[in-house]
Amino acid sequence: MSYHTTIIVGNLGKDPEMRYTPSGQAVTSFSVAVNDDYTSNNGEKVKRTIWYRVSAWGKQAEICNQYVKKGSKVLVEGRLTADPATGGPRIWTGQDGSARASFEISAQTVRFLSSRGDGAAAEVQADAAPDDAGGDPNIPF
Repeated sequence: MSYHTTIIVGNLGKDPEMRYTPSGQAVTSFSVAVNDDYTSNNGEKVKRTIWYRVSAWGKQAEICNQYVKKGSKVLVEGRLTADPATGGPRIWTGQDGSARASFEISAQTVRFLSSRGDGAAAEVQADAAPDDAGGDPNIPF
């Protein structure tokens, strides 16, 4: 048996998008920007942003669609979804025809870190992600 989990904290790049699978299960997709600041060997401060595409399923998908929006800070815990062909980031073709890659996470837990007026953070945990948790590979960020 093997196990892996990934945890990221960042901000939504745009409002989430919810759809339903042919079997009627809700899936909400959203992109999360994670800042990765570091100091290079020559002492220069480097700022970069790593984007992750997150898929939430079932009741968690409905709650994420309702409560998070562009700019919301979230903590996501889940599994990386590898491209079946390469075992690495999911590969897809952009609108301009060029090859693109994205890091994708199937969420097990999503914590809302942005305050909602009362300052309380919320957590939504999935019961179980489906086997096809990678979602539709034709949907870019």
